Amino acid sequence: MKPIIPDEVDLLIARLAGPLEPAARRAFRAAAEDALTRVPCQGEGAIYRTIAPLQRAFFDPPADTRAGWDISQERTRATKLTAAPALEHGRDLRVTRRFRVAG
Repeated sequence: MKPIIPDEVDLLIARLAGPLEPAARRAFRAAAEDALTRVPCQGEGAIYRTIAPLQRAFFDPPADTRAGWDISQERTRATKLTAAPALEHGRDLRVTRRFRVAG
């Protein structure tokens, strides 16, 4: 027999199941509902303290594939900024004016 879960508890379970893989979500929900049947006090804090460690047990962190990422691996179309060589000192054609301060 499935226990009746109030809306607030159902939302908490759904929020904690969000980062889990789909198969782990179903298993987490079943484990959370089972654990809540054994909680004597159904307060918000007791429910969270019961469910949060379960979520950590079902969480499988993603592979860290972006650790070796470099800007050269970025797939973008060629632009003037990426295709042209970098400006060297003195090649900047902007005109600057220097004002003398009377002193």
